[in-house]
Amino acid sequence: MNQHHDLLHGITLEQLVTFLVDHYGWEELGQTIQIQCFNSDPSIKSSLKFLRKTPWARKKVENLYISTVE
Repeated sequence: MNQHHDLLHGITLEQLVTFLVDHYGWEELGQTIQIQCFNSDPSIKSSLKFLRKTPWARKKVENLYISTVE
């Protein structure tokens, strides 16, 4: 098993987004990952709704989480 999956193991999408918001703030997060849910009236709830339906965006968020905690 590769190390990247180990970092995501047991982490919910909500925990992941909350961690990134706490670490970067909405503004920097929206600049880092250019998706509407981070830039236009952002909230955890709206972000989760979007990310659950949008695999490419979720992958970007997961990759940012991995690079942040490594």
